[in-house]
Amino acid sequence: MAASAPIRKTIYLGSFVHSVTLADLEICEKGAIGVDEQGVIRFVEKNTSPKETLQKHPEWKDAHTIHVSDGFFFPGFIDTHTHAPQHPNTGLFGKTTLLDWLETYTFPLEASFSDTKKASRIYENFVSRTLSHGTTTAAYFATRHVEATNLLADICLARGQRALVGRVCMDRLSPEYYRDESIEAAVRDSRACIEYARSIDERGEIVRPIVTPRFAPSCTAPCLKELGTLAKETDAFIQTHVSENTSECDLVREWFPESESYTHVYDDASLLTPKTILAHAIHLSDKERKLVRDRGSKISHCPASNTALTSGCCPVRELLNEGITIGLGTDVSGGFSPSILEEARHAIWTSRFVAMASPEAAAATLNNAAKLSTAEALYLATRGGAAVVGLEDKVGGFDVGKEFDAQMIRLGRVPEEGDKEGLFGEEGAGGPVDVFGFESLEEKVEKWVYSGDDRNCAAVWVRGRLVHNNARYKA
Repeated sequence: MAASAPIRKTIYLGSFVHSVTLADLEICEKGAIGVDEQGVIRFVEKNTSPKETLQKHPEWKDAHTIHVSDGFFFPGFIDTHTHAPQHPNTGLFGKTTLLDWLETYTFPLEASFSDTKKASRIYENFVSRTLSHGTTTAAYFATRHVEATNLLADICLARGQRALVGRVCMDRLSPEYYRDESIEAAVRDSRACIEYARSIDERGEIVRPIVTPRFAPSCTAPCLKELGTLAKETDAFIQTHVSENTSECDLVREWFPESESYTHVYDDASLLTPKTILAHAIHLSDKERKLVRDRGSKISHCPASNTALTSGCCPVRELLNEGITIGLGTDVSGGFSPSILEEARHAIWTSRFVAMASPEAAAATLNNAAKLSTAEALYLATRGGAAVVGLEDKVGGFDVGKEFDAQMIRLGRVPEEGDKEGLFGEEGAGGPVDVFGFESLEEKVEKWVYSGDDRNCAAVWVRGRLVHNNARYKA
């Protein structure tokens, strides 16, 4: 298994880039990162040569070396919210909004996962697809099927991708053919998945279970309360949706009249904890934001999905300013791509939509305070996401003591005479990013953020173990 494969001491040489704080993106032109046999970073040297590195760390003279000369190393992406079984529906949302989309596309597909052969085909492909885009950690919604959910956990463990895997709970709203038979069944089957995940990865180094009420409208208040009790008893993470769409919010007000707000529905059920991931959170009131912050719950910002389903623009800057922890989520298949790099772009665009919609936009100067920078979007994609899934002490950056979850980004170069054949680099290296050689490393990073894709992701490591490499990188 990739998760437990033995590895050698390795020194990663070349440029590296990572977020230090929300606003500070560190860019090192000539660096060295030493990773031990457990996949832990033991040293980070900046502005150094390979010779100088070995002089400073002579005990690493026999270490394996991996060098990137046409790109840089970057931390692995963290997808804080996605639906693994919806992968075949990626890009299929038509003109629908959230509730119609669920009925038309989502529930029929998810219900078919009673067929584990079909589930295996889709899950294997989706884990491969996310890894190819540099996603080293993902919070997955599965389906209500115990066997298929456990299969997803098996696949993530075998492939070495860190994952929170959750069996979806629904005792109403969804079609009768695809819902829990009872509250007791929802709790029983969820407990079974929690126990299975812990049986295959006792320490939770790769796979961890997560209690997953789909969202408030799909669960009765008693069901939510029992799931809150289950999460507490098992000390498990929790993931759900909140305030994604205005019609959904109206439905919650109608069906939960005893709760003060959508967010209070979860709090009333003891589902709002420091281990809770709330997807979307577009239409929160000031009081709801305070409640989220006070409970220590986290938010997954899913800008591509929010636009695709015309749900709205999440005011991320305001949430950050209020001290709420935020990461990025692809929300496949509401989102149309498994790429967190794509989400980083959309997070930047969404922040600009918020800026242009502000009262200040009517004047000559736009509301720059609402806008996210490239550095900030990359922070949300890495360190922010790590904090959302409870791994901030383990991953998210190239710090001594953290585990080496990383991707090698290769950009390639445009030939002196230009590319007359339309091949765009040796074996296609560089993908859609054209680098002429006179750009600074900072400018190359900007080009990658706005133009890059999985073709630039040459290799991916989790805990120092190679979990993905494409044809342009030979391990």
